[in-house]
Amino acid sequence: MPLRDRPSIPPELIPGFEIALPGPQVAPFVLCSPHSGRVYPRSFLEQSRLSPLSLRKSEDCFVDDLFLPVAREGAPLIAARFPRAYLDVNREPYELDPELFIEALPDYANTQSVRVAGGLGTIARIVADGEEIYRSKLPLASGIDRVEQLYIPFHAALAELCETTRARFGYAILIDCHSMPSASMAPAGGPRPDIVLGDRFGASADCKITRFLKDALTALGYEVQMNRPYAGGYITEHYGRPARDVHAVQIEINRGLYLNEQVLRPTGGFAELQRDLQSLAGPLFNELPLLLQRRAAAE
Repeated sequence: MPLRDRPSIPPELIPGFEIALPGPQVAPFVLCSPHSGRVYPRSFLEQSRLSPLSLRKSEDCFVDDLFLPVAREGAPLIAARFPRAYLDVNREPYELDPELFIEALPDYANTQSVRVAGGLGTIARIVADGEEIYRSKLPLASGIDRVEQLYIPFHAALAELCETTRARFGYAILIDCHSMPSASMAPAGGPRPDIVLGDRFGASADCKITRFLKDALTALGYEVQMNRPYAGGYITEHYGRPARDVHAVQIEINRGLYLNEQVLRPTGGFAELQRDLQSLAGPLFNELPLLLQRRAAAE
């Protein structure tokens, strides 16, 4: 389909991401917040059968703000501006749901993934609590536009941050930053830890990195769990290549620590959590690289 005949991305979504750059980058870390975007175009709201508040239930609300002080200590932070309900960059580029589009999907689309089956592909059909997003099916061109004009530039920028960090320091550590519903809001119910660290069960990062993170967060008083119920999504899996000197760890923070989940506003716990995360920057940026260097020398 000629570009001029295709639906365009709303101008308020261009550019699709922001990068918070420290003065000098002082450590081999890259921070990523793919689900904290909160720019909702009017055209998207008009397509949706849900209220703006219902659409925002899929957000990792204010996670970019939580980690911004960490970035200021000396590591870049890339954050999506578009909302997860509009486009999810923590998926393959073309994990597309055939139920969502008017036309048949192209052969290169992955229509069989577990995430697509659950309605949560690259372009979600439902929000986090299971409600259908759209009033009617979408033109396929609108979905392809989102991928080409927002998803691909986001990942190009993230890949460049990881590569320039690896080239400068000899390796890169990507921290993929997320939040999860508290026990009271989770569909499955049951207790939830304060923080879940995911390293794809050891495949996406050196175990010393996740152990260091877990010990540091536990020392601050947080209950930390590994890989369950979140082992890391597409970003962690795709970028985490320890054999190529790029490590990736996903961090999921319980929203009950910092957010009123009914109205999606920060609580008094926000500032405390933000300070605790900033306090980790020193040990992460200074002590962890030394630990990894000693291991490399020993090997």
